[in-house]
Amino acid sequence: MNTNNIDVLSILKKGSYITPQDAEKIEQSIKDTGVSAIEELTRLELVNKSILGQAISEYYGIPYWDLESKVPDDNLVSMLPERICDKYTAVVVSSNEKELTIALGNFEEYAELVKELKALFPTYTVHFVYSFKEDIRNVVEQKAKLLSNHIQEMFESKRVDIPELVHQIFKEAVALKTSDIHFEPSENDVLIRFRVDGVLQDAARFEKTAYHNVINRIKVLAKIRLDDHFSAQDGAIRTTIENEPVDLRVSIMPTLNDEKIVIRILTNYVQSLTLNGLGLRERDQNLLVEAAKKPFGMILVTGPTGSGKTTTLYSLLKFMKSKGINITTIEDPVEYKIPGINQIQVNNDTNLTFPKGLRAIVRQDPDVILVGEIRDKETVEIALNAALTGHLVLSTFHANDAATAIPRLLDMGAEPFLLASTLNLIISQRLVREIDSASKYSRELSQKDLKQYLPKPEQYFSSKTITVYEGKPSKSNNNTGFRGRTAIFETIYMTPEMQELTLKVPSNIEIRQLANAQGGETFFQDGIDKVIKGVTTIEELLRVAPVDNAITKIYEAGKTKK
Repeated sequence: MNTNNIDVLSILKKGSYITPQDAEKIEQSIKDTGVSAIEELTRLELVNKSILGQAISEYYGIPYWDLESKVPDDNLVSMLPERICDKYTAVVVSSNEKELTIALGNFEEYAELVKELKALFPTYTVHFVYSFKEDIRNVVEQKAKLLSNHIQEMFESKRVDIPELVHQIFKEAVALKTSDIHFEPSENDVLIRFRVDGVLQDAARFEKTAYHNVINRIKVLAKIRLDDHFSAQDGAIRTTIENEPVDLRVSIMPTLNDEKIVIRILTNYVQSLTLNGLGLRERDQNLLVEAAKKPFGMILVTGPTGSGKTTTLYSLLKFMKSKGINITTIEDPVEYKIPGINQIQVNNDTNLTFPKGLRAIVRQDPDVILVGEIRDKETVEIALNAALTGHLVLSTFHANDAATAIPRLLDMGAEPFLLASTLNLIISQRLVREIDSASKYSRELSQKDLKQYLPKPEQYFSSKTITVYEGKPSKSNNNTGFRGRTAIFETIYMTPEMQELTLKVPSNIEIRQLANAQGGETFFQDGIDKVIKGVTTIEELLRVAPVDNAITKIYEAGKTKK
C-alpha cells in the first residue's frame, strides 16, 4: 500500500467532498511546495477532518478510526513497543483473546510491519484501521505524559519504591526519545531534565531526601562504587524497556550541592540506519562512498560532542561490511554493537589506550580500522602511518568545521606531507531539529522578510518570495513543532589541489576558499537547502549554524573563483 496524493483527491472529487476547482488548486500547491494533499486540505480547511479520514480510509480499503473520540487505554497503547509505534506510526486500539485492531497512519512499510507483528503476536489475527498520523502520535505521547505524572506522584509518596521509580524514569526517557537524562542537585531539591532533540527540558523536581537512595540505586545498576562520593565515576547499565534492550552510559560527578548524574541513552535505532538516511547531499554521499572504496587512506568526521559523528561512522561501517574484509574498531566507549565487526573497548586500568590499542590492531591484519577519537599527537601519528601502509582508517576529531580540521591536525604535530598523502575526505556535521511532518504548514517570505534572518538573503534565494515551513506545536512534538533531528554537513575532498595546499600549512580560510571553488558548501548552505525542502526552519538553522560576515566573505571568494 502506497499513499498517492492524486488518488486521495480523486476520491474526494468523486464523493463531491471538494469542487474540481479546489482540487486543481491543491494539485498545483503540491507541485509548487512538495507538501502532501492531506496537509494542504487540513491547512485550507476545505474538508472536515472526519470526512477526510473516511475518504482516505476508503482509498486504503479499511475502516476509519477516529482517535479523538475513541481513545485506547494505556494497556492497549503499551502492547506495541515504542520503536514500532514510532517507525510505522501505529497503535493498538482494541483487542480480545484472539484478535488485535491496529490503527495505522503510515502504509509505506506495510509489509515490514506485518512481518514484525507476526513475530510479536503469533497467535493473534490482526486487523488494520486508518487514523491520522498526528492523532496516533498524540495517543502515544499522552501515555508518556501520564508516565511523567506518575513519576512526580511517586516522588511525593511517603513510601516511594526506589527501584520502580528509577525504572519509570528510564521508561519515560525512552518513550520521549531522550538522548540524555540529567539529575541536577541544588541546595534544597533535585531537578530531572531530559535532552530531547538536542534541547534540555524539565521532567520532574523532587526533594533532596530521596536523592541519595536514587544515587545508590543507579550506582548499583551501573556497578559503580557506593562509598566514593568525591570522585568522577563512569559505569554502564543494560536493561529492558517495553521488551526492547536499552544500554545506558552513566557519568557521576561531585558538585558543591551533591553528586550530579548524567545518563546517555543508547538505543538500537542505529542498527537500521543507512547512508541514505544520514541527510547527506547526493554529491557528498558519492564522495564518501568513493573514499570508502579506496584500499587505504583516512576518512575523518568532525563536529562537537553529540553531533552524530559516531552514528555516521557506524552507518559507513555497515555499508562497507562484507565477508572479504576485516574491520576492527577501538572506541571509548563502544556505543553500539555491530555483528561481524571486531570492537575493542579502551580500558585505562589495563593500559589499553587508543595509541597502544591502535598499535596492536595494526598487527591483527585489519583492512579497515575505526579509531573512536583522535585526541593526541601519538594517536595522530599511528593512525596516519596505518593509513599510509595499506589500511583504511576512519576516525572522529573535534573541530568546529571541516576547514579547521587540517590546521588543527598540523598544530597537533601531523607532518604536512603525511597528512596530504593519506587524508581522503573530511566530513563535518551538526544536528538540527526536524519539523514535525504531522503538523507541518507553509508560509511565504519576501526578500525583505528574509533580511530579519540573513544580511544578504539574495546569496541563497534567487526568487522574490520563498516558501518556508514550520510545525504547529502539539502534544506529539512536546509543543515545539519539531520531531527528531537530522544533520547538516560540509565536506572537503582531498583533490590534488587540496593536497598541494596542505603541504603549505594553510589557514582554515584558505582551505575553505579552495573547497568552495571546487563545489563544496558550508554548514549554512547545506542548512538553507534543508530549509527550502521543508526539513527544518530558518530559526533552527541559525541556532545551530549562525551566518556571519566571515562565512559571507568566504562564500563570495569561492563564487568569484568559480
